[in-house]
Amino acid sequence: MKTMRSLLMAGTVALVAPLAPAYAAPPADTLVVGISADASTFDPAAISSRDNSNMAKHIFGTLYEIDPEGNIVPQMAASYVEAEDGLSYTYTLNSGLTCEDGEALTAEDVAYSFNRAGDPANAFTGNTPGFVYSSIGFDGAEAVSDLEVKINLSKKNPVSFGLIAEVFVHCKDSYEAMSLEDAAAKPVASNSYRLASWDRGSQVVLEKIKDPGNFQNIIWRIIPEASTRSAELIAGNVDIITNVAPDQLDAVNTSGAATVKSVQGTRRIYVGFNMKESFATGSPGGEAVQKTDVRVALQYAVDVEAICSQLLNFECKRATGLVNPPNDNPNLEPYPYDPDQAEALLDAAGYPRGEDGTRFEITFQAPRGRYLNDANVALAIGQYLDDIGVKTNVELMEWASVYVPLIQKHDVGPMFLLGSGGGTWSPLYDMADLSAVGAGTNYTEWQNPDWFSGWPEIAAAATPEDQRAVIDRMLEVFYNDPPWLMLYFQPDFYGVSTRVDFEPRRDEKVYLFNVALTQ
Repeated sequence: MKTMRSLLMAGTVALVAPLAPAYAAPPADTLVVGISADASTFDPAAISSRDNSNMAKHIFGTLYEIDPEGNIVPQMAASYVEAEDGLSYTYTLNSGLTCEDGEALTAEDVAYSFNRAGDPANAFTGNTPGFVYSSIGFDGAEAVSDLEVKINLSKKNPVSFGLIAEVFVHCKDSYEAMSLEDAAAKPVASNSYRLASWDRGSQVVLEKIKDPGNFQNIIWRIIPEASTRSAELIAGNVDIITNVAPDQLDAVNTSGAATVKSVQGTRRIYVGFNMKESFATGSPGGEAVQKTDVRVALQYAVDVEAICSQLLNFECKRATGLVNPPNDNPNLEPYPYDPDQAEALLDAAGYPRGEDGTRFEITFQAPRGRYLNDANVALAIGQYLDDIGVKTNVELMEWASVYVPLIQKHDVGPMFLLGSGGGTWSPLYDMADLSAVGAGTNYTEWQNPDWFSGWPEIAAAATPEDQRAVIDRMLEVFYNDPPWLMLYFQPDFYGVSTRVDFEPRRDEKVYLFNVALTQ
């Protein structure tokens, strides 16, 4: 049997040897970005992952957007008015907006964009219907005038304004004429760039059609292997890469061709326990993790700090929940690494070791190449669980075409590795992953009523202090009945060529409009 130390050390050397680059250096009018995962769709209502959304943001505009400092600032809209009861927002658009095909973009188009995403007949499961709409209680959009659009809500949520800023806007006529299949592969742009080509699994090419934007072409190259991304950056074939592997940091920094820029990211990395009925009855392991006592026991089994230091090359403090510091509950302490306690709690929960040392067997699914060193993180977690008698079968999967569809349908598990994007502008943004039992982002299908009953209280809170008390109480519920095996907030390492000026953001939004060649 492998020891945890040998597995962790193996993880630090698995990505050392780069592959030979096969591309030429980009011309002056072209920016090339190397990312780990392909887009799965370009239908604005179906997009669910950050890499996919980063590409799409250059194609589609939004009413407002969140800047690098966390401020919510205008983009396609010039201003807005919130109703006194908090159940509608009316936006005034900028004049002269158009789409790629020359169609004028008016309030009717904005209303159509919002309503199309929420239409049950389309069965969309992307970020807009699955996260934004379930959080704000979207209740339809309507054009008030050519330049005024009203977004109606069924419930008040203090972060509705920021969530509405995530909804992509497009033109009505072009999308009414398209099938869903065409909309997924042939987007009609409303922002600065159009989709020029999409060679699936290889690259996405965007072509500039209007300002802002300093490059005529942006190429997103799909390079799953971290060592290959680093080799291509050092060779001068790409300008920016995401998720530089920890063992590649020195090679990039000493290359003379590029440097690593690091930020403390806001993405919550966790192991989810799927409580969907099919998993609860489908296997002994799936049945076991339905029990709070078992999920608590497993928190003690994993040495998160060792994973951070040895596999990710940074020192971390384990998460206590789903909210980024400093907005988390300050009264909660991270679960410590204590395998003896994990074993005692599993014994007490009715899962003693059998004659072969196994308590129960479980499948743990994880993506390969989506998050920082994710495959080795998943293997290490599997080994930690093996060590306490939970026989863990780790299944590593391709992200875009295999893992994402399973996640969207809540069919991954019974245990699964996932990273959920977060923010620092409000704790409620992070908590909105679990805005309702039926929320698309409630991937575990957790149903604790003490959590979900807190949302009406937050909406009704008279003061920020009253609201904060409810937030802290809800976070304590999450901690004591954890639907997640809590891990860490992912650090982000970007490799940046000396050819370009690029400053990364904490929220993983790779927006390239202002990137320029170095002077």
